[in-house]
Amino acid sequence: MTDQPDVVRPARAHDILSSAREWLARDGKVAIATVVDTWGSAPVPVGGQMAIAADGQFEGSVSGGCIEGEVLTEAEEILGHGKVKTLEFGVADETAWSVGLPCGGRIKVFVERLERDTGGLALLDKAVEARRSRKGLVVATKLSDGSRTVYEPSDKNMTDDISARFWSAKSDLKTGPDGDVFTHAIVPPARILAIGATHITQLLAQYAKVAGYEIIVIDPRTAFATQERFPGVTVVPEWPQDAIPKLGLDPYTALAVLAHVSHIDDEALKVALREDCLYIGALGSSRNHAKRRERLKEAGFTDAELARIKSPIGVSINAQSPAEIALSVMAEVISYVRGPKAVPKQTAAAAE
Repeated sequence: MTDQPDVVRPARAHDILSSAREWLARDGKVAIATVVDTWGSAPVPVGGQMAIAADGQFEGSVSGGCIEGEVLTEAEEILGHGKVKTLEFGVADETAWSVGLPCGGRIKVFVERLERDTGGLALLDKAVEARRSRKGLVVATKLSDGSRTVYEPSDKNMTDDISARFWSAKSDLKTGPDGDVFTHAIVPPARILAIGATHITQLLAQYAKVAGYEIIVIDPRTAFATQERFPGVTVVPEWPQDAIPKLGLDPYTALAVLAHVSHIDDEALKVALREDCLYIGALGSSRNHAKRRERLKEAGFTDAELARIKSPIGVSINAQSPAEIALSVMAEVISYVRGPKAVPKQTAAAAE
């Protein structure tokens, strides 16, 4: 497609929602198991899902392996009769240890059947499109009967609690007048756009992969931006002002500017400062950042806009080596992902 950047892109795991949509279109029905509550140690967080096809294929996980067999058995029955069911499991200490947990716990799993001709396909189409376009979706489901309300970011009739979930990504189970209601925030995975295929970026890519974050490396220097230097990572050998608009910036994307070359770094910042992204950090000393600010002011950016740039980049841990700097950057990105996000970062920064 002409609107996509030229990339060196590794193979990626098939998305659970895409699998469910494919099976639903093919078979007319699919089962979805969702972790709606946990106590103690749990290998899969609240909101984790598994899709089960009519022929027994499945994608995803609800426990890391210790209860999947029982969930699959229940899902087979639910695919037949269509009634929703909430399952509750206690995971003993010895079982938990076998799947990598330090101790036991309890897991509550909601299993439902989606049908192609009664709104299931439309729901999954909406969820898949929200993920493709990197927009959130919040779904409130009554566990008693599986009825649901779906909220999109553009909806005007949502409460403040629902609105905040698009930023906080919080999913939870609450008991109210209508019984148990699970509110599921389905948001895009946190993503890092790293500008500059440097040694620091190589290490940041390793940390990001371990933490489960997507990272995309952008650098016009083709000798640097290679798959050999970044195995298993998407690499875009283009100028940032060309690549970033194609990839898109959003409230779930952090920009880490690490080229340490002003004519590359500045172009990335010029794009990002006018977009609503999660985080903008730039490598460099305080003196270098002061010079950068002057260049960007000459380009028409205001003090409020420039205040969004975190420089020196990273959590302050007196980092010196490339590995330490990369670790401080990863820690800072995580702090933004996990921190309060009740309002867009652009608005928050402008208010400071």
